Amino acid sequence: MMIRTRFAPSPTGYLHIGGARTALFSWAFARHHGGRFILRIEDTDVARSTPEAVQAILDGMAWLDLAHDEGPFYQMQRMDRYRQVIADMLDRGLAYRCYMLPEELDALREAQRAAGEKPRYDGRWRPEPGKTLPAPPAGVAPVIRFKNPAEGSVAWKDLVKGSIEFANAELDDLVIARADGTPTYNFCVVVDDWDMQITHVIRGDDHVNNTPRQINILKALGATVPQYAHLSMILGDDGTKLSKRHGAVSVMQYADDGYLPEAVINYLARLGWSHGDAEIFSREQFVQWFDLDHITPSAAQFNTEKLRWLNQQYIKAADDARLAALTRPFLIKNGANPDDGPALAAVVALVKERAATVKELAAAAALFYRTPHPAPELLALHVTPEVLPALGDLVAKLGSIAWERAAIAAAFKETLAAHTLKMPKLAMPVRVLVTGETQTPAIDATLELVGRDQAIARLKAAL
Repeated sequence: MMIRTRFAPSPTGYLHIGGARTALFSWAFARHHGGRFILRIEDTDVARSTPEAVQAILDGMAWLDLAHDEGPFYQMQRMDRYRQVIADMLDRGLAYRCYMLPEELDALREAQRAAGEKPRYDGRWRPEPGKTLPAPPAGVAPVIRFKNPAEGSVAWKDLVKGSIEFANAELDDLVIARADGTPTYNFCVVVDDWDMQITHVIRGDDHVNNTPRQINILKALGATVPQYAHLSMILGDDGTKLSKRHGAVSVMQYADDGYLPEAVINYLARLGWSHGDAEIFSREQFVQWFDLDHITPSAAQFNTEKLRWLNQQYIKAADDARLAALTRPFLIKNGANPDDGPALAAVVALVKERAATVKELAAAAALFYRTPHPAPELLALHVTPEVLPALGDLVAKLGSIAWERAAIAAAFKETLAAHTLKMPKLAMPVRVLVTGETQTPAIDATLELVGRDQAIARLKAAL
């Protein structure tokens, strides 16, 4: 059997972390089994679906490199197919027209609640043997309802949550087409999964209550029922439902904040799934290891600091030329010119050890691409009269050595010995004068990248 999975987001907003994890697990399961991964856009909510939201989903999938094998398919382009199936169901007695007005349904539900009953449709327009239905009221467009089995139960072995069963008596007759003829979400999903031969539905556990209805429709149609795996929700750092303040933002916001896609993929993979104690692994390893057996049925907890740590590990290991290309736009946005200074790849190599994001990498690199303007209080604190003689000697030495880190370090060492100074006493005023900052990488490495002419000119300005 060819494994076929799907990711089916509604384009009513951006692709968020929960959706991205669902997409990742569906993609990985298909890849692990040599199957097919289908992208389907469930855009029947016309009032809320927008082209911008569709593009945001596509952009997020592309950034994460979750390539689909088929699609994207759009439900709004499949309306004729849905109407065809509904007509067939009416002909076969699997569905029926219901003329109950919305206000009648509201009144029924209110009465049921008042009586302490579960609010549900009472089947008044459901055809049954020996039952006489009233004449259709004039001028009322009916909804179409699925004739749900009245007895027994619907059960399935969920691949994450285990055995789940619903009594059919708890499920009323689902509306599968609205009064304007528009098919409903639960019905479109069924026809799509049937037509696209989906074998495994991997989705959030907010869909558990939809599953028995969908299974009953699939069985009525004579379709093969896929296997279901419902993923538990993701909680925020504080254990509450994930929200924007926890990180439930657009996946593309992580790109804007300077995260690497492979770090986000690695982090998402560990949100509810594990392979032993493995924390850092490649996309290829994840595909090789991934299964549904090791997805935990309990809620996963989002940890922003863990994501930052993971991203830092990927930045440390990343190719410097690639990091330079990613850093460049951040530098330009902050007003720095990466073409006016040392090679950006060399700067990135020097500063990347401490950066948790590309944005932080750019902030650390910026000092190499701007003219320093040391604050007067920093100059007064560090460039003192007693250190000026040592600074003068250092400048003289720097003017005659080979401009490389080892030689610069030797010049510092000789100057410190001659003036009986500790390294911070000399390195700090040099750092302030050359960069305008008190925090930089090693001073010899920093001077090497700044360049002889710039470094000496800035130091001489204080003498």
